Amino acid sequence: MTNSQSLGNSIGLCTRRFVDKLVWHQPYLAMAKKVLIVDDHEHLRRILASILRFGGYEILEAATAAQAMERALSTQPHLILMDIQLPDFSGFEAARLIRQNPAIAHIPIVGCTAVFGPEMRPEALAAGMVEYLQKPISSALLMATVEKFIAAETQ
Repeated sequence: MTNSQSLGNSIGLCTRRFVDKLVWHQPYLAMAKKVLIVDDHEHLRRILASILRFGGYEILEAATAAQAMERALSTQPHLILMDIQLPDFSGFEAARLIRQNPAIAHIPIVGCTAVFGPEMRPEALAAGMVEYLQKPISSALLMATVEKFIAAETQ
């Protein structure tokens, strides 16, 4: 066997293993928990989405509070990760509106912002958020927070 044949066999074996894993995990993906990421900065949405996808979550995205309300109603995510400073109205206002709508009031909302002050956490909780995180958010803290509140929501 030549080196090129050996390499070809190795690549074929790796490809088969990869495809086997994909096929094997398809039922798991169908049951993935949905997280709605609401942030007007596309780059940050992509970073958060990448981290959560790696953790097995299905990702939905919105750039405004109005889009968040629409997507929450139409897709029923298991958790909403909500920026506080949005172009149309604040994440606090969006959380209050979500809490007033019986169809989506049960969805946990985790607030996140780069602007962090001690007075903001009580305001976030009063608006109906279950947690409030400061950006930048470490991947470990993000995953732990999402897992904690999705587990609580599905019980």
